[in-house]
Amino acid sequence: MRRYLILGLLLLPLQGLAQTAGNKPAPILPEDIAWREPATAGPTPGAVNMTIVGNAENSGLYVQRVKLTEGGRINPHTHNDERISVVLEGSIFVGFGETFDESAMVEITTGGLYVAPAGVPHYIWAKNGPALYQENGFGPSATSFIQGR
Repeated sequence: MRRYLILGLLLLPLQGLAQTAGNKPAPILPEDIAWREPATAGPTPGAVNMTIVGNAENSGLYVQRVKLTEGGRINPHTHNDERISVVLEGSIFVGFGETFDESAMVEITTGGLYVAPAGVPHYIWAKNGPALYQENGFGPSATSFIQGR
């Protein structure tokens, strides 16, 4: 059942795109969207992101992409909504907890995904090279960094 829920969440953005342009799809292409530094104040060295669909700060579905340079990391933080992240390029290492602990991290390779439950502290590292992943969730959402980590 959970597998179908995840698949449905990943396909929702595509369904919305097909419906927004009448009888023709309205593609959102990477070159049409600007990368930006994360809007959330916090320690995110080597990270930029772009919003693809919706807005995490508003109600409803949102999709965003995050690009990390080699060695880029996102320190321990939480979100108030559950997020599903799919690795599009490279690999990321993900750990759960309030302290960045390399030994507790799991590698997620291209095509793999993970779920960050609402309120669970987690952290991300592009240990082996640059990486690109896509996050999907339902807003309103926020990011809260764990202080001093």
